[in-house]
Amino acid sequence: MKEFIEYIVKNLVDEPDLVDVRCFQEEKGLLVEIRVGDSDVGKVVGKRGATIGAIRTICTTISARLGHRVRIKLIDAEEPASVAQE
Repeated sequence: MKEFIEYIVKNLVDEPDLVDVRCFQEEKGLLVEIRVGDSDVGKVVGKRGATIGAIRTICTTISARLGHRVRIKLIDAEEPASVAQE
C-alpha cells in the first residue's frame, strides 16, 4: 500500500523528493501518513478535497477487498508525525 500511495503522490507534485509516506499499524487497521512540500499540499488536496478523497477511496476499496482497514492522513508541515511504531 505504501509504495502504491507513494507512486500516486510523487506523480502529482512538483517536488517528489519531499514526499514522505509512512505506515503505522493501529488497533483498527493501517494508518498511512502522507507528508509533502508546502507548495505541493494544494495539489494533493485538490479542489474541495477531490484528489485526496480519490486517493482515500481507492485505498479504502483495495483494503476492504483484502479484509483490512486503512486511514489516509495528509500531514501538515507544522504537524508532528505520528508517534506510533512503523
